[in-house]
Amino acid sequence: MTLNDFDLVLFGGSGDLAMRKLLPAMYARDRAKDLPASARIICVGRHDCTTEAFLASVNTTSKPHIADTALDAAVWQRFCQRIHYVALDATDPASYTALATAMRDDPALTRVYYLATPPTLFATICLNLAACQLATPNSRVVLEKPLGRDLKSARQIIADVGSVFAESQIFRIDHYLGKEAVQNLLALRFGNVLFEPLWRREWISDVQITIAEELGVGNRTGYYDTSGALRDMLQNHLLQLLCIVAMEPPTMITPDAVRDEKLKVLRSLKKFTPATLSQNVVRGQYRAGHVNGVAVPGYRKEPGANPESRTETFVAVRAEIDTWRWAGVPFYLRTGKRMADQLAEIVVRFKSIPHSIFAQSTGSFLPNSLVIRLQPDEGLHLNLMAKTPGDSMRLKPVDLEMDFHETFKSPRMDAYERLLLDVLRGQLTLFMRSDELEAAWEWVEPILDHWDQEESDPFPYTAGTWGPAAASALIGRDGLQWREETLPEM
Repeated sequence: MTLNDFDLVLFGGSGDLAMRKLLPAMYARDRAKDLPASARIICVGRHDCTTEAFLASVNTTSKPHIADTALDAAVWQRFCQRIHYVALDATDPASYTALATAMRDDPALTRVYYLATPPTLFATICLNLAACQLATPNSRVVLEKPLGRDLKSARQIIADVGSVFAESQIFRIDHYLGKEAVQNLLALRFGNVLFEPLWRREWISDVQITIAEELGVGNRTGYYDTSGALRDMLQNHLLQLLCIVAMEPPTMITPDAVRDEKLKVLRSLKKFTPATLSQNVVRGQYRAGHVNGVAVPGYRKEPGANPESRTETFVAVRAEIDTWRWAGVPFYLRTGKRMADQLAEIVVRFKSIPHSIFAQSTGSFLPNSLVIRLQPDEGLHLNLMAKTPGDSMRLKPVDLEMDFHETFKSPRMDAYERLLLDVLRGQLTLFMRSDELEAAWEWVEPILDHWDQEESDPFPYTAGTWGPAAASALIGRDGLQWREETLPEM
């Protein structure tokens, strides 16, 4: 699909996200010849410098995030010619005249404003764009998380941004939905007949969704201490993945048809009560330990951290969906920093066979499971039981694997590449609608309120492990285990 000519304006254009992800993603699309010849990227920042000086920074800061095999000197030179820099104080309406001067005056031009800024600036930027007549009917605005701290602040953002842009112009981005494996989960569910009869409570035992990071918070304690794992990861990424797994088949792959079904899932999540919160939610905070053989400090010892901080760096939740398809099936959501491995995966575990005829000749008999791996290596794994070679009827777990890199040899798109293309095309399917955002906050807010009221600290866990023991107890009460606890030893 050919893109219309555009001006992409990156607020926070000199920031970490722009340099590490957004500019490399746009370079990749330029290299793939997706961008119109006259398309431009306008990077907006607070510092007063020339475009030439900014491009020097792009060369030293952004260029290293592009793989050597993808770098083409001629394409890089062409790409850099697209980039312009505008110094602007986002809170000062008068400074937007510099941006207005830099923009092309073409009614047919697509204008995209990407707000890679703190959410406290969303309303200010949008209102100032409107005051300078820069919010045209062909404009779109992209909002990076966090989209609020709670339901009240999220609703305020929705109202403020909505006073300038229509809902069809607002793209609330969640980069996990741009990952190839998530796209393949949609294809797996709705492009094949094989799994649909099994995708329900009668055959599925439980679903586990894990996003684990080996990294700590580093120098982001200022942000993280006001956010925590629940706001940073669970309210958005994990709940969006849950929606893709659990939603009913949409009537078609159009934006509102898909988002209507995701909204139904969020509204069907069983609400927490004070009694169920203590049983179904675990929060933890990492202490000093070793990751990949390297000693690392605890969260409270990170640079700039509050030595008495109660901010969670780990959270595990047992969720239930009150629908005919999913009633009684537990969904376990888990995320944490300084964990034993860097991975993101969805595990759909099926129920055990009702009767084993191999009981006398088989050792460990594991239920079948489907594993959708999102990172670091994207792919699908179907775990089955199979007979081992030889005379005896002995069974062992085997793994039918589809590695996307091996199966599809064509170049692959990064999540931000795909999502930026969707923004430029005006395709809203993979972006959150305002009612989705509200429903997600409505479900997690009782957890935040409970933590604000209680006196206890998060459960400590040693860096380089899979989190606090309470997380294993959470799933153990249902007679289950996290996936890494069930894998047979090699």
